Amino acid sequence: MIERIKLQWFYFLSALFIALNSVLLYHEMYWLYLTPVVLAIIAMAFLSIEKLFLFCVFVTPLSLDLKEVDISAALSIPAEPLMIGATAMFLFKVLAEGSFQRKILLHPISLIIGSYLLWILITAFTSQIPLVSFKFLATRIWFIVPFYFMAVHIFQKPEQVSRFLWAYSIPLAGVIVYTIVRHAEWGFSQKAGHWVMTPFYYDHTQYAAALAIFFPFLVGYTVKNRLSLFFKILITAIMGLFATGILLSYSRASWLSIVGAMAIAVIIFLRIRWWMVLMAITGVLILLFSFESEIMMAMKKNKQDSSGQLNKHVQSMSNISTDASNLERILRWNCAIRMFNERPVTGWGPGSYVFVYAPFQYSYEKTIISTNFGDVGNAHSEYLSALSEQGLPGLVIFAFIIMFTIITGVKVFYRQTVPKHLRYIVLWLLLGLCTYWIHGFLNNFLETDKLAVPHWGFIAAIVAIDILYNKDQTNRTAIKAMSSL
Repeated sequence: MIERIKLQWFYFLSALFIALNSVLLYHEMYWLYLTPVVLAIIAMAFLSIEKLFLFCVFVTPLSLDLKEVDISAALSIPAEPLMIGATAMFLFKVLAEGSFQRKILLHPISLIIGSYLLWILITAFTSQIPLVSFKFLATRIWFIVPFYFMAVHIFQKPEQVSRFLWAYSIPLAGVIVYTIVRHAEWGFSQKAGHWVMTPFYYDHTQYAAALAIFFPFLVGYTVKNRLSLFFKILITAIMGLFATGILLSYSRASWLSIVGAMAIAVIIFLRIRWWMVLMAITGVLILLFSFESEIMMAMKKNKQDSSGQLNKHVQSMSNISTDASNLERILRWNCAIRMFNERPVTGWGPGSYVFVYAPFQYSYEKTIISTNFGDVGNAHSEYLSALSEQGLPGLVIFAFIIMFTIITGVKVFYRQTVPKHLRYIVLWLLLGLCTYWIHGFLNNFLETDKLAVPHWGFIAAIVAIDILYNKDQTNRTAIKAMSSL
């Protein structure tokens, strides 16, 4: 009797599914066809949260922003719905099993990231536009919970770190091939280089930042790993593909970030003391301020605009007289500083910059691409964006995340108890993060899934390896960690 009832339910539900599909098909609505896929993803989440995590990573470079396909919503499909599901599943699992490791929660970086989310919550209440700020908080939660807190737990198995890196790199390589093919149709022109990566990445700077953050990993994997000839050739080809993509992106910020990461690699390999680096930076800053007038005069004489010729494009980096991109970036920075001056503690609210910066523009600073609607980017700086939207505490907390990650990464790289291949993975991850943090002076992309996934995931991997090979020690304070370098 029970088997008969089950069979009847099976036929009933099958008939209902077919009938609904027929009606929707008649009205040219096809979303119900996704039901088997959705059910498969739900089953995967219950059976293996690691597989769901890697699937989220894999689809991120291939996801489409709904704004790019003319639908009035700001959501990356299918990545962000999957991230929301992964967040809910992970939190449910933690609450149901009570199995989350205290050492993850009590790690200094975890505590700072928790403070980061708490401050976003506080500033959302004081925001000029609370609805926007709470939406900003929601996106930060479904970026950070799965790709930091869940990821640290998953990366306790170190082989999952490499799987994570390849799960993003392989589809991203496909996006590069797609971009180069489209670019070739336009003769590899500099103007076409700004949009040929759409709809996967909304502009060349975001696309180049994603390529740059994975580039140290690919270089390191090619140089340091013992591979068969076939895999050596294959990975070298992938590295060359990424290098070509970065070059053809015409993103000056990404080129600068890679040069900066190379300099940091030299400092780490030579074990140069942190105080020596700090003194060198201080010396450079003193020289810059001492010769500020002469430098500004030289920069104002530079009339070289962005160009398809690489040497001229590099030269245009310092053009603050006629290059519209540079002048617009300076305008956005000035607006962010003026916004901070009015609300220095809590800022104007997370995610609010594009909605409130217009009155802070001075007419004599506007360029031919200036707008009142923020449709050509945000504050163009991860740091000034935090300063204007979350006040000085928001910037300080974000700076602490960077500082403690660098301290932890360098400490793990020098720690001899960590297997050599993992120490080098930590180095590649740290250098990749440095490319983004350098890029962050000129652009800000952490509000997008494309950069949030590698950013928080890389930090999670560094923390996981630190915890895994630091079982007999308590985590040191920042001062002790810095003095040990």
